[in-house]
Amino acid sequence: MERQPPVQPAPPSSAGLRILLLTPQLPYPPHQGTSLRNYNLLRYLSGRHAVSLLSFDADAEPDHLAHLSSLCREVQVIPTPRRSPSARLRTLVTSPWPDMAWRLYSPGYAQALAGWLRREPFDILQAEGIELARYLLSLPRPRPRIVFDAHNAEYILQKRAFLADLHRPRRWAAAAYSFLQWLKLRRFEAAACRRADALVAVSGADARALAALDTRLSPIVVPNGVDLAYYRPGLPPLPGMAHPSLVFTGKMDFRPNVDAVLWFSTQVMPRIWERRPQAHFYIVGQSPSPRLDALRAEPRIVITGRVEDTRPYIAGADVYVVPLLVGGGTRLKVLEALAMGQAVVSTPLGAEGIGVTDGQEALLAAEPGAFAAQALALLENAARRAQLGRAGRAFVEAHYGWEAIGPLLEQAYRLSSSSAL
Repeated sequence: MERQPPVQPAPPSSAGLRILLLTPQLPYPPHQGTSLRNYNLLRYLSGRHAVSLLSFDADAEPDHLAHLSSLCREVQVIPTPRRSPSARLRTLVTSPWPDMAWRLYSPGYAQALAGWLRREPFDILQAEGIELARYLLSLPRPRPRIVFDAHNAEYILQKRAFLADLHRPRRWAAAAYSFLQWLKLRRFEAAACRRADALVAVSGADARALAALDTRLSPIVVPNGVDLAYYRPGLPPLPGMAHPSLVFTGKMDFRPNVDAVLWFSTQVMPRIWERRPQAHFYIVGQSPSPRLDALRAEPRIVITGRVEDTRPYIAGADVYVVPLLVGGGTRLKVLEALAMGQAVVSTPLGAEGIGVTDGQEALLAAEPGAFAAQALALLENAARRAQLGRAGRAFVEAHYGWEAIGPLLEQAYRLSSSSAL
């Protein structure tokens, strides 16, 4: 489990806003990308504004609720809806809305939201992610100012997935799914973004993709960040790790992560083994996809499943790798590795939206041979690894601490009071 940091929020000032925050799952504990972002933004806002939280969760633990209650005026949790395979297939075939619009559809959540809006004069209604956008489309007026934190431009993710699978006959069924979702998401995301009084994206690339949906849209970039005290250089590595070690961390039932480690394991590691036959690749993250089972026969590839703390694996990496081929947003995994002073090799897409300079804070390579060559160069040069690590840490300190990111979100609040789409 992630740490439970001590929280001493300042009381909201008299000038603070009344904010109702909608999240797709409890933002605590902050285990992975969405909850990490939502938790750290919530923690920042709670010291400056009066924040209430309406969230989904399948089985909220009392200590998690208690922690969030120490930050929020009020917390309400609605059970996460479950869809049967037949219900999902029916909506996939018959609905003009994308799959993500149905994933968290809950009459109970809609009723809870309506009840809060009737009894509380909120200034801001902030929805975190496309799965909650459906609840914004049917709000009657008068209503609070809507801030839609889109996180990613989801239609771009589906477009990239479609193009990646199009040339692989065994993935044509997945390509057909992604193609239909791409078209549906374009319409749905455009409608959701137009409904917002202020639109937030996590990177410049995502902001441009959302703006392409409608010329009236002007997204504000509020990037993902990293806890600089929690992810820091010098933490102890996991005892017993084999060396040289290459490490990837991420949720391993997430399709872009699965594709990434399959590509790296089959296309890049064999090239690395030619020169460094003892090199080990550690795939660290919860819920490994069955698609990874074929890798288990190779003893130099370690699939950990869920771990209590990823930091010892990152600290033990000789090289941290980000071989992403599809995806969007700002990759928290990259920021965490950079913050810990680790040498990073990434595809250009894996580092997209962060702003690192190739050769300065990280090394970038798109093709298997080039990726292997960059990784091997680092494995054989400890001084170069240390140099990259120092530059990476300085970079995230300058740009990605949450205390520097929170004020950007408050700019979106100010925009929402002066413009409506």
